[in-house]
Amino acid sequence: MNALETLEIETGPQPAASFIILHGLGADSSDFAPFADELDLAAVGPVRFVLPNAPVMPVTINNGYRMPAWFDILSLELPRREDEAGLRRSQAAIEALIAQENARGIPSHRIVLGGFSQGCAMTLMTGLRHKERLAGLVGLSGFLPLAEKTAAERSDANALTPIFLVHGRQDPVIPLARAVASRDALVGLGYDVAWHEYDMPHSVCAQEVADLNAWLLKVLARA
Repeated sequence: MNALETLEIETGPQPAASFIILHGLGADSSDFAPFADELDLAAVGPVRFVLPNAPVMPVTINNGYRMPAWFDILSLELPRREDEAGLRRSQAAIEALIAQENARGIPSHRIVLGGFSQGCAMTLMTGLRHKERLAGLVGLSGFLPLAEKTAAERSDANALTPIFLVHGRQDPVIPLARAVASRDALVGLGYDVAWHEYDMPHSVCAQEVADLNAWLLKVLARA
């Protein structure tokens, strides 16, 4: 697999931690570039924001139109028809990104993996299976993919990794009920989930950024 193209922003020289952020369907790496300015993580040292571009592929529910996507969406009748092959391809690509950060001197326990919508799905898909402990997982307005396989495939290394999950109560794209089911599945497996709901659609709001900032400071301080 070809390496993912990335946009990188460093808040200072010699970053002490990395935050890998995966965008949603049809977006690109610039979507979450503002986080580098909106999040104040100075208390834990310089941070490298790694913002990859998803590969461009045909998306079935969009009549095969090609767009940036981490995996195909075969049907709106989720989760009965999931693109398992696509999920696993993107998992491997994201694992390579984590390995790249390791090679640049950032150990896994100083890496936060996060994403929005499809990016949230890939965060949970990859982070729960990663073989070394990560600092934390951030899931924004998404869901747990391949939920029925998580228990068998998850890594013991990340059994105690904190998870920050948020969702909009008026989300018309991924219903709140599906996000709640994902949260409940993770809690049922023993994960430490910080759950937040906001009055917003399929988007990000200011209070969400503030709550995420506080959570990131906490998990990176103890990583």
